[in-house]
Amino acid sequence: MATATLVIMRHGESAWTDKRVNKFAGWVDVPLTDRGRAQAAEAGRLMREAHILPDAVFTSLLGRSIVSADIALGEVGRLWVPVIRSWRLNERHYGAFQGQTRPAMRERYGDELFNTYRRSFGVRPPAIALDSPYFQGDDPRYGTPSQDGLDGTDPRAIRSECLRDVIARLEPFWGAYVTPPLLLGQTVLVVTHGSVVRSLMKVIEGLTADQIRNVNVPTGQPRVYEFEAGGLGGLSLKAPGRWLDPDAASRGARETLALGESNPA
Repeated sequence: MATATLVIMRHGESAWTDKRVNKFAGWVDVPLTDRGRAQAAEAGRLMREAHILPDAVFTSLLGRSIVSADIALGEVGRLWVPVIRSWRLNERHYGAFQGQTRPAMRERYGDELFNTYRRSFGVRPPAIALDSPYFQGDDPRYGTPSQDGLDGTDPRAIRSECLRDVIARLEPFWGAYVTPPLLLGQTVLVVTHGSVVRSLMKVIEGLTADQIRNVNVPTGQPRVYEFEAGGLGGLSLKAPGRWLDPDAASRGARETLALGESNPA
């Protein structure tokens, strides 16, 4: 019976994750900070020291995910590994919150509604305006190159998402692309975004909607799962997921929590 390894990781710190900026990014293509690049390099070193060598890699279509994966792969000497990129691994679409600061949105909507929009499993933030500079409708990356035929979803038309929506758009991609190498006993690296990591944790670990609401994902920290690939083609989780650097992951989770709790300046 083959053993497969899955590593899921949120990208390194981005320019808008920086606590001095503290904006919702969503599908906005925001670059990494120098700290974010260092986090991605450290993630690669952690994988190398743990003898985790990816055979297949998946990223979103956003630069902070792509660059984080490249940096980490460079550290493990695996820049040659095949990479598949998909909008289905993009961050949750934060609707009208994209490009806005967290403190400003908290002040506008109040604590309870703000936290519902940010962390609820099934409630979407207000939809982004079609004329917003942060709407992706005319972005060429979501045109013909992103039509994967997995379902009828058009990524150009998405205007807001909740975590339930993220799981729904992930499922067909996961089954078609990520599961096959795992069934072969390979090591798979997925470099994505905080809401996608939360979605995967919910499904893989069987967390409830209330439990996942309180999960905060650190930037640039690899989380590892090991599976047994059964003879009938199924995957069985061998042990709970683990952070390669639990202390750094705990500190990073507190930073993520603090971004949402920031008071208006």
